[in-house]
Amino acid sequence: MIQNSQMKNEHTMTRNPPSRVRPLKAAISMLAVMLMGAASLRAADKPNIIYFIIDELGYYELSGMGHPELRTPNIDRLATEGTRFTQFLAGSSVCAPTRCSVLTGKHTGHCTVRGNGGADPLLANEETIGSVLKRAGYATGGFGKWGVGARGTSGVPEKRGFDVFFGYYDQVHAHTYFPRYLVRNSEEVPLAGNTGNPAEGQTFSQYRIFEESKQFIRENKDRPFFAYLAWTPPHGNWGIPQDDPSYLLYKDKPWTRDAKIYAAMVNLVDREVGEIRDLLKELGIADKTLIVFTGDNGGAPYFASKQHPRGIFGPNVNPKNGVEFRGGKRDLCEGGLRVPAIAWWPGHVQSGRVSSHLGYFPDLLPTFAELAGASTPKDIDGISIVPELTGKGEQPQHRYLYWEMGKQAAVRMGDWKAYRKDDKSPWALYDLARDISETKDVAAQNPEVLAKLKDFAKEAHQPPAKGEIYDRALAQKDRNYFEQPEKTGAKGNDQKETE
Repeated sequence: MIQNSQMKNEHTMTRNPPSRVRPLKAAISMLAVMLMGAASLRAADKPNIIYFIIDELGYYELSGMGHPELRTPNIDRLATEGTRFTQFLAGSSVCAPTRCSVLTGKHTGHCTVRGNGGADPLLANEETIGSVLKRAGYATGGFGKWGVGARGTSGVPEKRGFDVFFGYYDQVHAHTYFPRYLVRNSEEVPLAGNTGNPAEGQTFSQYRIFEESKQFIRENKDRPFFAYLAWTPPHGNWGIPQDDPSYLLYKDKPWTRDAKIYAAMVNLVDREVGEIRDLLKELGIADKTLIVFTGDNGGAPYFASKQHPRGIFGPNVNPKNGVEFRGGKRDLCEGGLRVPAIAWWPGHVQSGRVSSHLGYFPDLLPTFAELAGASTPKDIDGISIVPELTGKGEQPQHRYLYWEMGKQAAVRMGDWKAYRKDDKSPWALYDLARDISETKDVAAQNPEVLAKLKDFAKEAHQPPAKGEIYDRALAQKDRNYFEQPEKTGAKGNDQKETE
């Protein structure tokens, strides 16, 4: 109404326009107002999107899943107030390709980055969630671990649709929580008092990454935003300030140093997730913000012993009944692909619901694009799950889901899963409805099913394209962070961990 009055006043001030022009100008003005109003409504209808992808958090490492030691009340609250997915699967079972799958909407038969080698950045023209949402008018920010394009390559986030990215570009650099520097839009940001020792220092990187995450949300509270929160705890060379409230919960446990820190880091992430949600409420934007929370790949059996052969925290063991997912990180068995997955959006995503919908990381790009009113790239493999999230409309289903990593490959069609551990081994077939632990190969009894899944695998694979490396020395700098421990002061952990 204010805009209409202003337009009317402007027309009144025009001196004696020709009679045939006056209606035309009025019509044009009214059309402009209508378009402005429509654009405003479209912007108002677009939800903010926050996506937490938590590095290596296991499916059963939440207190809401019955874990007896790990405490995650804020993440549990997201699940009880939103929808928890039981089989929304990772894009891969290691860090880099699973992130590539998320960001590009492609499965690993089509992804640019399919392993953790470190030299395969995204393509110079490759679309990501960031670029898709940025075109739709979103502010786009990423905080934490990138992993799909080092500095000096075609894959850097500021060239792939993100207004800002702060954290680690290279995943090896991300193994330390007390680095000498972090990176913002390819520029190094020194961290005071850190010598390179991954176990201790003056500036804890996750505190900085968390504060930058919140600042981005504050700065963009009045417009649609996409916050890609790819936080690194609990993965890496474990280190945490000794006065951190989460560490104090576990410091007296009869565990190794690193096991205490791992548990503390899970609680730290939970604490900060709660603070992000409190911030949304403080800013008055909680009801217009979709939160999606997942791990990045299946859990690893850290701190294993005779008493705890699947790791002291059992990320792939149901604490209620002892049923296990086979394998874990680096495997394309269920233990490598099952991750916690939760969606929360007050008034839109049903609360207290548990969904068995079969989907995976490539589905996030088209889902976010649909909510933003954005077009999607034509070469993606994902399917929007907006109907499953909102309960409105019929949810399309995948013909099949596909993964490959090195010589491993896996295919899902409903409850059927085919798995091949290498190119010299025969395909095995599992009926996950009856055998979630993948213990009984039923290929011989179901040759037609296996033949169909093998055909899908052939259809899904294509040779990977290669991104460009413009400055190899810069591209390797962060990756070589730990090459000279005598200079960095790096120390070993109770259990050595690589990418």
